[in-house]
Amino acid sequence: MKPFLKSLYLAGFLASMLGVSTYSHAQATPMATRVGHVQVGAGFSFAIPDYSATYIKGFTVYGDADLWRRLGIEADVHYISIFTPTDIGQNTFLVGPRFSLVRQGRINIYAKALGGVGRFVYQPGWNPHPHTDTFGVYSLGGGIEYRASRHLNIRAVDIEAQRWPSYGTPGFPAHGLTPFVTTFGAAYAF
Repeated sequence: MKPFLKSLYLAGFLASMLGVSTYSHAQATPMATRVGHVQVGAGFSFAIPDYSATYIKGFTVYGDADLWRRLGIEADVHYISIFTPTDIGQNTFLVGPRFSLVRQGRINIYAKALGGVGRFVYQPGWNPHPHTDTFGVYSLGGGIEYRASRHLNIRAVDIEAQRWPSYGTPGFPAHGLTPFVTTFGAAYAF
């Protein structure tokens, strides 16, 4: 199965799991006391890959759910292997806590700490031997969201500073990779 299809299947699975959690609260808690929300969204992403001097671009599928007043969980799938001038892509599957720093009116400013798996993709083209390497990845980031309506949230900007430890991988810097991923998108809020 192609990596693109695997990414879509994983994104669909994460979205359905986050969506199901909304309905589990239907009769358990009165609406007046319910704190959280769930949202599922997608957006355009570009990255400074820390491997070449050019930007790479793709898309992100994300979802998050509030657990308490300001604390929640977020899952991101970054598929940044679509527009790759040097035929090198970086895909990540991350999950972790998200904390709302400021919630005022329609604005939500948040910070997040995520961890998961990264796939470094050597695509056909410039690379004589296309293949994919898998790494553990963690990231720190944050962003700004704007609630445009009851069910639509605009992700004005989301920035992640990722860390891909290399553990002596040939061709990688000794410190590993430290790409920055920026995403703009929109989400449906349940």
